[in-house]
Amino acid sequence: MNDSFDTLENVTYEELNEGDTATFARTLTEKELVLFAAVSGDCNPVHLDPEFAANSMFGERIAHGMWSGSLISAALATVMPGPGTIYLDQTLSFKRPVKLEDTLTVNLTVLRKEPKNRVVFQCDVINQNNQKVVTGEAKVIAPTETVNLYKPALPNINIEGYD
Repeated sequence: MNDSFDTLENVTYEELNEGDTATFARTLTEKELVLFAAVSGDCNPVHLDPEFAANSMFGERIAHGMWSGSLISAALATVMPGPGTIYLDQTLSFKRPVKLEDTLTVNLTVLRKEPKNRVVFQCDVINQNNQKVVTGEAKVIAPTETVNLYKPALPNINIEGYD
């Protein structure tokens, strides 16, 4: 696996072994929370309205559960197996809320290899306090050919009031 931030390198089906692990981390910022709401269409006030959220069971705004799920997708697509991976199936169990400025780490573990280049991963997402926030399993079609390429640049999206 490649640790460089400028390139993406995959791990092929043949190279994967039961027990292999990989990680991917990201911090939830205000801007990412708002952009996720805009892209997903989920404008539940528990995510966006501080007054509403203060009166919720969480006492403050929380992230969309699928933001955590999307980090699993990112880990599978960019780290292990990486570019060329096809997502087939995902189970998710949400264990605790994710709050603004939480840093989540996705821990992937290869559970088993199946016929037709299928691989099943254990997916655990933990916060900066080492508390599980999401668990589940994912099934993918792993790539069969090695890919090493420059990571595509994402556009800098400016939204009013969020830098």
